[in-house]
Amino acid sequence: MLKTDYVFHATEEARELERLQMLERIFDPGTQRRMLATGLTTGWHCLEVGAGAGSIVRWLEQRVGPSGKVVAVDTNPRFLRGSGSSTIEILQGDICDMELPPAAFDLVHARYVMIHIADYQTAFERMLRCVKPGGWVVIEEPDFQAARAVAGPDEARAAFGRVSEAIERMFRSLGMDHALGAKLPVLFRRHHLDQVTVEHEGHLSAGGDLIPQMMKLSAEQLQAKYVATGLVTESDMEQYGRLADDPDFWAIYYATVAVTGWWQPQCGGRTQG
Repeated sequence: MLKTDYVFHATEEARELERLQMLERIFDPGTQRRMLATGLTTGWHCLEVGAGAGSIVRWLEQRVGPSGKVVAVDTNPRFLRGSGSSTIEILQGDICDMELPPAAFDLVHARYVMIHIADYQTAFERMLRCVKPGGWVVIEEPDFQAARAVAGPDEARAAFGRVSEAIERMFRSLGMDHALGAKLPVLFRRHHLDQVTVEHEGHLSAGGDLIPQMMKLSAEQLQAKYVATGLVTESDMEQYGRLADDPDFWAIYYATVAVTGWWQPQCGGRTQG
């Protein structure tokens, strides 16, 4: 199995926590809405893969109550320590390698996790193995192929395009799929999940909005990796950061594809939505 390091593994801890918390501010409302649509309620057992800064883990704890269970899996659960809750169990490890109990969870969720795994199909199969018959899977992943500058000076749009190409090349050099989000519906259908719903969000944003700010922070942390692709210069990276603050610059930094499916091993699988 191809193994690669998480691209943010060596970043400074305070900056990484800031990035993860910004991501939570942007995407938690949609994630929570999708989870509630599954029927999530007290007593459920939930698996959160790639728990990040822990906001969804803590929210799930409140939803399932003391009769439920939330298992959080992360390769580096540095921001999850000290929860002090009997409802939450924190496990350190790679989902591709862990031996989690089969058919144990009513809901399995991952957000922006599989794009960082070269063997994402194995990761998905490991998650699916953990779902009870009649349980639910909710996966949300980015599609960086959707990135494009929409409004701004030609030079600025060109610099944005070069950084977007560098992001693609970085992922490809690590054996990862920068456009994974767009492939999720096919993955769900191939594994015969039923009641599948697909949401696609384009995230058209102006400089100063949260997504450009988050991408600026990511670019600052990963600048050496982007420059190492040979597609961008430090000057390009500086301009990319300035554009994230410019309210007259509009761009789609990436799209998010969110897919929800119901797992019943005996069903043939039908796609809706």
